[in-house]
Amino acid sequence: MNPVSPKLTTARYLGRLPWIVVVLVVFAVLGVVFSAWFHIGTAAALVLLLWQVWLIPAQVKLLGWQETEDELLITKGRLWHTFTVIPYGRIQYVDVTAGPIERGLGMKTLQLHTASATSDAAVQGLPAETADALRDRLAVRARERMSGL
Repeated sequence: MNPVSPKLTTARYLGRLPWIVVVLVVFAVLGVVFSAWFHIGTAAALVLLLWQVWLIPAQVKLLGWQETEDELLITKGRLWHTFTVIPYGRIQYVDVTAGPIERGLGMKTLQLHTASATSDAAVQGLPAETADALRDRLAVRARERMSGL
């Protein structure tokens, strides 16, 4: 399996951790100003922050994708492992998107749309050039496989 960019860890940190830090600071200030009971919220936010600091790199390490002769394979997760197989003939269209954090880190997300809305899949954290090249290859392969139907 081809791994995603390790920069996805940084992107997820920048997207998730500041909100948890804000909640932690608010509970800490409320605990000092009003009541010590608010420190329960401070402790919960701190536990959540530490959990995310550990979880995000572990999640990114387990993301992967691979092209085969007839399908695209996508894997993620260890505890709740997901292994998705998307036949090229089922792909209707492919989107490549990048938010401001991803764009700043030179990454994009590849979103596959299939005939069934429940089987859509995404590969996050691809280097920009890889995402664009993969989109082009998948579009060509999907067109080839669809023409036979």
